[in-house]
Amino acid sequence: MTTSKTDPFLLEVLRHSFDSIAEEITLTIIRTAFSQIVRDSLDFSTALCDTRARTIAQGICTPMHLGSFRDALLNLIEEVGDDLHPDDIFIMNDPYAAAGQHLPDIYVVKPITHGGRHKGWAMTLAHHSDVGGIVAGSNALGAHEIWQEGLRIPVLKLYDKGRRNETLWKLIALNVRTPDMVLGDLQAQIAACATGAHAMERLYDRYGHETIDTAIDDLNDYAYRLALSELADIPNGTYRFIDHIDGIGENPEPIKLQVAVTVSDEKVVVDWEGSSPQVPAGVNSTLPFTKASAYAALRSVMVADIPNCHGFTEIVEVRAPVGSVVNPVSPGPCGARGITGYRMIDCLMGALAQAVPARVTADGSGGSTLPTISGSIDGKPYIFCETAMGVWGGARDHDGQEGVPHIGANQSNIPVEMIEAAYPIRIEHYGYVRDSGGAGRQRGGLAIRREYRTLSDAAWLNVRSDKRAFPPHGLFGGEDGAPSMNRVLRQGRPDRVLPVLLSEPVRMRQGDIFSHTMASGGGYGDPWQRDPRSVLEDVTQDRVSLEAARERYGVAIVRAGHEYEIDEVSTRKLRARTTADGKKNEMATLQQGNE
Repeated sequence: MTTSKTDPFLLEVLRHSFDSIAEEITLTIIRTAFSQIVRDSLDFSTALCDTRARTIAQGICTPMHLGSFRDALLNLIEEVGDDLHPDDIFIMNDPYAAAGQHLPDIYVVKPITHGGRHKGWAMTLAHHSDVGGIVAGSNALGAHEIWQEGLRIPVLKLYDKGRRNETLWKLIALNVRTPDMVLGDLQAQIAACATGAHAMERLYDRYGHETIDTAIDDLNDYAYRLALSELADIPNGTYRFIDHIDGIGENPEPIKLQVAVTVSDEKVVVDWEGSSPQVPAGVNSTLPFTKASAYAALRSVMVADIPNCHGFTEIVEVRAPVGSVVNPVSPGPCGARGITGYRMIDCLMGALAQAVPARVTADGSGGSTLPTISGSIDGKPYIFCETAMGVWGGARDHDGQEGVPHIGANQSNIPVEMIEAAYPIRIEHYGYVRDSGGAGRQRGGLAIRREYRTLSDAAWLNVRSDKRAFPPHGLFGGEDGAPSMNRVLRQGRPDRVLPVLLSEPVRMRQGDIFSHTMASGGGYGDPWQRDPRSVLEDVTQDRVSLEAARERYGVAIVRAGHEYEIDEVSTRKLRARTTADGKKNEMATLQQGNE
């Protein structure tokens, strides 16, 4: 790497200019998208890239998307060759031939030109409401091959020299269940790319080719050097962890994720050797997605303000066995690979906890639950889907956060009012579950329960969730979090417990309720070391019951009129007796030594 040629003050100005343009692309999509999964759940991503497919800046959206932009763009560049013009707009979604994601994630990409010269790319990636296939919403967990998952789009031109490819638009519209939504979101992506390209052209107008191009090189070098310096704070060594996805359907077989993270002074190697072979179900993660998950996890434990560009990733090498669940070969299905991405990040956090315990949390709810409820009204199909986010585990200095996204996806739950206004669905319950957070010196976040009543005559339910058989783990003596649960509450018929990952959709009748409880967060540290005042506050806020305060934390709390107070004498006796019985475990003692 070379010494920066750009004045450091100018480099900072340009860095934030690039970031602002990436955010302009993001805001354009939010303002113009048609579907709630894009507009409200924020299941999309944006980026600027240079002619060498290096990321210059990213919108603040989904890290598990962003880390794979480079691989997708390299495929596009190789496919396009010299057939590139200023007014071209490209589209692709095929995980194996083009994009490295899953079929609902469609890339729309526009070249950036200035003065007749190609200078880079404005890129967008959005999760579309449907791309066909055997399941509405195109997250077919039970698919055995990718052809069952929907429409596969190689690198093609939506616009060729500014002329709309009507054949392709008609083909897409005919093969999806919600063409108005899909075509509307594609138009939003096109507008967003135009916004980014025009903004970069103005930046080139102001500073000139040489200044901008040199700054891009220097910014990537700076990100590399800064990321490399972060390794000095992580002890050299190999850190291992094993985790599992519950498996698919009524009789699930656990899917193993095994990682070894080797840290040296020069790089980090993330090796998934030992993970399960690819499965005939839609949870396989293509290699670009596996790489993006590793980038997201490692970036989250670094404290420096590293630019969101390609240079950071150059310190990371990802190895994944070919034909495994983390690097499948075609025609392995991957429509629900998001759950594997979240689990990979959680697995990496388990490994990194051994290296930098103060920078990680205990395990959380496992990323988003993806419920899909579909049907028709007056003969017109509707598809409701959202990325329902949850909670984190406890950390060294604070309790687990609640109502927040997983670090792999900066997404959002759709507001209740917007669901009810757009679909024949009523949200019957939305709130936290008392006593669900893993007990610890720092408590895990509480589980979230959300219940959806279908109001149409009939509907189909598809669910991608996780962490029932393998609930969120605690750290350093903290207890595990509570597992997830899916139920269909049926009027006049017995309720039905559903698997975490449905192999086929479930029929719902009018009035039936899908009740989903997300997993909670694991605890951090010995719960019997938790400050009794924090336990009292939890009881006062109805987060922890009186019984749980006594049994799980050794804190006796009594009601005094309309208030609660700590029974100091009983609490001392409880904690003294429990400590004498060996409640404090070796992990908690080890953590005290680390601190």
